[in-house]
Amino acid sequence: MLAPLRNSLTARATTPETGRFGGSVRGGAADGEVSAWKSIRRERWEGALELEGTLPHWLDGTYLRNGPGVWDLGGHGFRHLFDGYATLVRVAFRDGRAAGAHRQVESDAYRAARAHGRVRHREFSEAPEPCALLSRLLGRRLAGRLAFLCCAPITDNANTGVLALGDGRVLCTSEAVSSWTLVDPDTLSTVGKFRYGDRLGGLVHSAHPVVVPRSGSSESESELWTLVPDLLRRGYLVVRMEAGTDERAVVGRVRCRGRSGVGWVHSFPVTEHYVVVPEMPLKYSARSIFRAEPTPLYRFDWRPEGGSYMHVVCKASGNTVASVEVPPFVTFHYINAYEERDADGRTTAVVVDCCEHEDTSILDSLRLDSLRSLAGHDVLPDARVGRFRIPLDGSPAGELEEALDPEEHGRAMDMCSINPAYRGKPYRYAYACGARRPCNFPNTLTKVDLVERKATAWHEKGMVPSEPLFVARPGATREDDGVVISLVSGKGGSGYAVVLDGTTFQEVARAKFPYGLPFGLHGCWIPRT
Repeated sequence: MLAPLRNSLTARATTPETGRFGGSVRGGAADGEVSAWKSIRRERWEGALELEGTLPHWLDGTYLRNGPGVWDLGGHGFRHLFDGYATLVRVAFRDGRAAGAHRQVESDAYRAARAHGRVRHREFSEAPEPCALLSRLLGRRLAGRLAFLCCAPITDNANTGVLALGDGRVLCTSEAVSSWTLVDPDTLSTVGKFRYGDRLGGLVHSAHPVVVPRSGSSESESELWTLVPDLLRRGYLVVRMEAGTDERAVVGRVRCRGRSGVGWVHSFPVTEHYVVVPEMPLKYSARSIFRAEPTPLYRFDWRPEGGSYMHVVCKASGNTVASVEVPPFVTFHYINAYEERDADGRTTAVVVDCCEHEDTSILDSLRLDSLRSLAGHDVLPDARVGRFRIPLDGSPAGELEEALDPEEHGRAMDMCSINPAYRGKPYRYAYACGARRPCNFPNTLTKVDLVERKATAWHEKGMVPSEPLFVARPGATREDDGVVISLVSGKGGSGYAVVLDGTTFQEVARAKFPYGLPFGLHGCWIPRT
């Protein structure tokens, strides 16, 4: 057992009981309950964290994590994990000490629900009741279908990711274009909406834009790449935004090959010279977008008969250099991609790794009633590291196979990260959430060795870890020389940030919050320098 050491890092603190929501808030983890699926009880908190173990002194910066944190407001309780209102959590590391904080992201959707005690925007799995006037004039069912045009705007709840742009701005993100929100990484306060300065428009885009340095430039000259689905003309715009600007430039356009709509692009991978555009058989539902009620798959339709494809777009020219058919697949997150070269140095293929789920049942497994009631039951759908190989020689088909035996990581794989210096390049290690079964949700932190095809896990019974984020040691030359940070939700109102050695994958320290943390989604690291 690591010896406890009281952390005395100076920080403004409030007790866990202080701070409140406007209106009645239900939730919070009682003794024995897992805090992961319970609404956080206060809008904000800040203070020093109690430390067990020893933090490396080179760990100097801020870890931010975004994700749903409020599922109960007034008399209403959401049904799905992805509905929750965004809660931003911060752990600041300096001189071997840690300070923590959290704060709600002040979206229009959150403020309206807090003021009225009920849902006022169209969220992931549900929508507000049709307005009374429309219901009287048109009938309840037709009024619900017209809610997009009349009463219920699409949510701007940015509860998915958080990223730092090269110019220092920090954004909370989700798939709705209207949701991107500027936040202050020091105070966690909501600064305001991020508005594009171009006329590309669009309702949705990838929830995980990719920020990479421009070729031959420094980190401060990085550029943002993202995909904008074109739901009317059935395709994707590949766009780029340079640091310090608000304007997207269209680099290329990919036309969908599938006959049944536009495939969902929650995320996408890039290499040094290419952007990979996935066309998945899980399609955006036009019915859901223009109606105030979800499909059986929430916002999507499963259409495997239309085929599955991977397209490769050149960053420099915008040309599509490969478009291949692949087996049907379901993924939220891509781990990495890189270019495969022959003995003469010519690029012959693009290799793409993803967290591949066996089918669409993963969406329904994230219903809150299942997450809260089925702990300990072996009902988590299987997943693996899926590896695509996309040839660049004009071949019509690509390959999809497993990168290692799924039993190595408990047949669960998601919420992945790598050493960011290896993004778009050949790599060996990935960090993700795996499983020690029986379980209904990933419950381990897992280091995957894609060369040895082995996995190593960190696990603590009853705990639910979130995405492991790798932070490289300054000056490191080995790919796994650094630490891995994850926020962990526990039983009885416990929560902490765990820090693992990136090489040995052994725990070196944990920084304890004085209250339980809800499960979160994605994070980023902002070095202090």
